[in-house]
Amino acid sequence: MRVLGINAVFHDPAAALVVDGRIIAAAEEERFSRRKHGKRPYAFSTWELPELAARWCLAEGGLRPDQLDAVAYSFEPDLCRPAEEMGLNDPWDWLRVLYARRAPEFLATALPGLDPARVVFVPHHVAHAASAALAAPEEADPGNCAILVLDGRGESASHLSGVYTDGRIEILAAQSLPHSLGLLYEDVTEHVGFLRSSDEYKVMALASYGKPKHLPLLRQAIRITDDGGFHVDPLDLNDLAPTRDDYADLASSVQKRLEEVILDLSDWLHQRTDARSLAMAGGVALNCVANARLARAGQWQHIWVQPAAGDAGTALGAALHVSKTAGDKLEPMPGANLGRGYSDFELEAELVRARIPFSRPDSIADAAAEVLAGNGVVAWFQGRSEYGPRALGHRSLLAHPGYADNTERLNQVKGREQFRPVAPMVLAEKAAQIFDGMLPSPYMLFVHDVHQDWRERIPAVVHVDGTARAQTVAPEDDPLTADLLSGFERRTGLPVLVNTSLNTAGRPMVDSPTDALELFGSAPVDLLALGPFAVRRGA
Repeated sequence: MRVLGINAVFHDPAAALVVDGRIIAAAEEERFSRRKHGKRPYAFSTWELPELAARWCLAEGGLRPDQLDAVAYSFEPDLCRPAEEMGLNDPWDWLRVLYARRAPEFLATALPGLDPARVVFVPHHVAHAASAALAAPEEADPGNCAILVLDGRGESASHLSGVYTDGRIEILAAQSLPHSLGLLYEDVTEHVGFLRSSDEYKVMALASYGKPKHLPLLRQAIRITDDGGFHVDPLDLNDLAPTRDDYADLASSVQKRLEEVILDLSDWLHQRTDARSLAMAGGVALNCVANARLARAGQWQHIWVQPAAGDAGTALGAALHVSKTAGDKLEPMPGANLGRGYSDFELEAELVRARIPFSRPDSIADAAAEVLAGNGVVAWFQGRSEYGPRALGHRSLLAHPGYADNTERLNQVKGREQFRPVAPMVLAEKAAQIFDGMLPSPYMLFVHDVHQDWRERIPAVVHVDGTARAQTVAPEDDPLTADLLSGFERRTGLPVLVNTSLNTAGRPMVDSPTDALELFGSAPVDLLALGPFAVRRGA
């Protein structure tokens, strides 16, 4: 089966291509359009498709639209109910459903040659579930794997609990709207002045600066139900946090209650299945603090979170679901580097076109390690770009972790709020010496306690609460980045680097060499490592 997956309904439009059970490509539209999150999650925007991402996926697979066996669209309009019946205050939700129903025709227009009859609707939360359980590595036991999905909303629900047996899903619980942990977190995000359906991770960071003083009230308002779901009573956030001084306490309270509810939902699911592994997806699964608390609880032998756990991941999940349903044998997700990549020839041609001085050192990893050891900042552009919101050593901004002021320095480079932490990448073999928590952690989806004797050695990556969201790098998975880390360790004694996404505030992550050169030209970066080539400041 040749299946193109499409996410287009809410936010983070994306496309993914699965051929005969193998993931060929997956990418978010924002990386092509350079519009953060691709579009805003309004009903009016549902007609907008990830056209650029879809065309690239097809080109990467050497396919024309007419050669596809199916297009899997991660939303099932027949599952929707009127907004007022769901308790939602969205008078235009009917337009979202209308546009979703017309998706086959829209897609046939965007991809000439596509037969609209080949478009298949996949329920939103089933697509989320498939993106995790059907893409999980062998150690997660995808043949018998529990699944937990939590997000803002799908068609008429905000949650799914179930189990995959031999690739087939059995849904055990689903929470109907308007009750939604994701929508509550979005409400808090908007209340404290951040962008809804975009900046929820900022609330998670802000929570570490506050105290959960509203937790008793939130335990009354957000309650677990006997059927594996939950209820969320309306909350007046103006009463809870009327001024900016109250925002950190509100964030802390909501974060703590979210963690408790996730633990309860996990416990309910664990009692109803003999699965030893849990897979997670949905936007809430990007909450690495909650993930770490769930891992510490020890209910599951293995927890695997889809790296593109947000809505972008439903493009991949929908394609995997259709492929598996058709009888294909699926291969695990090979990594998050499923986006665009460039040959050395293409990178050199772009540098020549830009008329910018560059060199080709014997080892770009050694050249970058030398700059980093001297407390320089390196833009690291290597291989195929990441699918999902985390920079994982392919489109990264790197710095020395041993200088406390590098946190502020990088936030200034990126134009970010100063309360936001930056994360470490670490050699996998050294991780347990420095961090406690879920290891290995190749996708930066769990926080870790930093050992006391290391906190003063790597202060730039230690958050105010003594934690860090570490990414482990194994030589067999990413030999070049592992070489970089080894080179830095030889020079400094530290097997750790600061790693944050290669972008500036409000912009998508750098994806192409042109994007990388634009960032290098506008931000105080000392070295751009563009494939094997080095572009130096002032050269």
